[in-house]
Amino acid sequence: MASRKTPAGDGAAAGNPGARRISGTARPKAAAEGKGPAAGETRDPAAPGPAAAPAAETKAPDGPAGSRAAPGANGTGEAKRPGGKSARKGERKLKQIAVYGKGGIGKSTTTSNLSAALADMGYRVMQFGCDPKADSTNTLRDGTYIPTILELLREKGRVEAREAIFEGYNGIYCVEAGGPSPGVGCAGRGIITAVQLLKQQNIYDELDLDYVIYDVLGDVVCGGFAVPIREGIAQHVFTVSSSDFMAIYAANNLFRGIQKYSNAGGALLGGVIANSVSSGYQRAIVDDFVKQTGTQVMQYVPRSITVTQSELGGKTTIEAAPDSDQAKVYRELAKRVEAHEISTVPKPLDAQDLRAWAAKWSDQILAVERGEVRSAGAQI
Repeated sequence: MASRKTPAGDGAAAGNPGARRISGTARPKAAAEGKGPAAGETRDPAAPGPAAAPAAETKAPDGPAGSRAAPGANGTGEAKRPGGKSARKGERKLKQIAVYGKGGIGKSTTTSNLSAALADMGYRVMQFGCDPKADSTNTLRDGTYIPTILELLREKGRVEAREAIFEGYNGIYCVEAGGPSPGVGCAGRGIITAVQLLKQQNIYDELDLDYVIYDVLGDVVCGGFAVPIREGIAQHVFTVSSSDFMAIYAANNLFRGIQKYSNAGGALLGGVIANSVSSGYQRAIVDDFVKQTGTQVMQYVPRSITVTQSELGGKTTIEAAPDSDQAKVYRELAKRVEAHEISTVPKPLDAQDLRAWAAKWSDQILAVERGEVRSAGAQI
């Protein structure tokens, strides 16, 4: 089993003996300098808060039209290993990433393995679960769940940010936004409240993070679920999609949201992570979709029993099977995310064009199944 740091937290969280908080001794910089709420204070989740400032736009000198370099890609921060050692020489600032995908597509599995791979590369990583199910980070913590920010607010009325941050595999900071009580309120409210809490208390700077990875439900891009895009909190957006039509439909909807907010400082698209792609025709469908929408595939992730086995044991593949072929796939994805700096505005298909595109592929797959198409030109 891979080694894991023991946090200097305040013991097990109430009702969850497996949850360990990070140290709460340091006071957030914003509060200490009088620029934010006092330690332990946040806004009521129902109260309107100030909108996050849009990310500063930095045009890539030679990038394609509609592209934008990551703010701070050439900044002054230096990536650090847990323990304070430099991960690599050179200048670097915090890189914030949003990973979207429809429910059940493998979004959280992909995100957690990406976080684990980046942590193994020496980066200080926070994974920020934005799904009301609050299950994004459990495979980073031996299958245990952590209290969400909205749960803590309901119990205590106000929360100091460190109370909601728990340490997982290889020092990864784990946060779950949570959602409202069943049948009450907006599911996206947890994201809005959680983002405000951590930003007001300046926690990203205090923890000296290299990466914050938002794991966001992508079936609908509205309200709170659009916050990482709309407010420009994330610099790059990646979507997890398979070759199934509903996954592609959700990805296309996400592209529409990115396109809508792109002129107002919103996050741009880094690319598609093709999940559960194990056959030629599945890969060809995803390749054609990204070609039609003007984006790229970041990585092809095959379906693997290693992932199932690892998750049944409450771990990521990176931790449970570090030498497996599947772990190598996730590590390669992490390297590509690390190197990625320029994202672009996608070109989503309208409803009629998407349906016509899907019908074309339906006919082609049926022809292959019947043996009517055998040439390499079919690309399947």
